[in-house]
Amino acid sequence: MKFNKIVAFVACVVLLSSCEYQKYNHKDQKDVNAGNEWVYGVSPDSLPRQMSFKYDAKPELDARVNDIRAKLYGGKIPSSLVKE
Repeated sequence: MKFNKIVAFVACVVLLSSCEYQKYNHKDQKDVNAGNEWVYGVSPDSLPRQMSFKYDAKPELDARVNDIRAKLYGGKIPSSLVKE
């Protein structure tokens, strides 16, 4: 029994070290929005242009949003999602 555990542990170590902890386990993709001021802004520290839009609040949607949150999170609303 102990021998099987050692073999399983060594096999796991070998498998994990073969991919060097996700170092090569990703696909480099071309960013189709690279250089787009609408998405990224004029510099890395600035807000994107699309953030300048302000939308009118619709209080009639709050009940629906809370129902969806309750369904997704089992009735508990995480503090990061609570509207202020």
